[in-house]
Amino acid sequence: MTGQLTFDLGRRAGYGRDDFFASPANALALEAVGRWRNWPEGKLLLIGPAGAGKTHLAHVWATEMRAVFCFGATMAAGDHGPGQSVVVDDADRVAGDPAAETALFHLHNMVLQGGGRLLLTAARAPRDWGLALPDLASRMAATDVARLDAPDDALLSAVLVKLFADRQIAVPPNLVAYLVTRMERSVAAAGSLVAALDHLALSTRRPLTRSLAAEHLDSTDHE
Repeated sequence: MTGQLTFDLGRRAGYGRDDFFASPANALALEAVGRWRNWPEGKLLLIGPAGAGKTHLAHVWATEMRAVFCFGATMAAGDHGPGQSVVVDDADRVAGDPAAETALFHLHNMVLQGGGRLLLTAARAPRDWGLALPDLASRMAATDVARLDAPDDALLSAVLVKLFADRQIAVPPNLVAYLVTRMERSVAAAGSLVAALDHLALSTRRPLTRSLAAEHLDSTDHE
C-alpha cells in the first residue's frame, strides 16, 4: 500500500487522480479519504447525491491502494483474500437482497480482520438503506461517514472550461457562467452537455455562442 494519497487536480477525463477537481463541495471528503491509515476500524463511507463524484473519488483511492473494486448492485460472495483493500460502490443497493447483504457482511469482516481497508459509497446514510440483516446494519451504522455535496458553481465552471479546452473549442467568456445556471448539477451532465454543444456547432456550422447554447437547452427542456 502507498503511504499518502496525492491529487493532481488539473484535468477532467475519466476516473484518474489527475482528473478529479477539488472544490468546497468535496474538500472534506478528499481529506477523509487521504487519511486512510487512520480510518476508525479501517473503513469509510462516502455519501452524497448522484453526480457529486463519489465513484470517481473511490476509483482514485482504489488505484492508489491497488484495491479490488466491487458494486453493491452485483454484490456476491467472492474470493478476496484477507488483507486486501476493497471498494464497494453504491453499497446501499445491497438492501433487500438477502444474498447481497450476506456477501457484504462477510466481505466487511474478512477485509477488516485481515488488516485491509474498506471504502464504501452510497447516496444515503445506512439508516436509510432498508437493510434486513441486523449484523450488517449495525456494522454499516458504525462506519465513519464523509459527505460530498452536489457540485458547486466553481467546480462545474472548472469542469466546463477544461472539457471545452480538451475539444479545442474557444468559447465566449459569458458562456460558461450561463451554462452553470441552466445545466443539471453533475460532472457527468457537464460532459454530456459539452459533447452535445460541440456536435450541434459542427452540424450547423455555427460558432458555439450563448445563443446557440440557449437553443439547445430550450429544446432539451421541452423534450
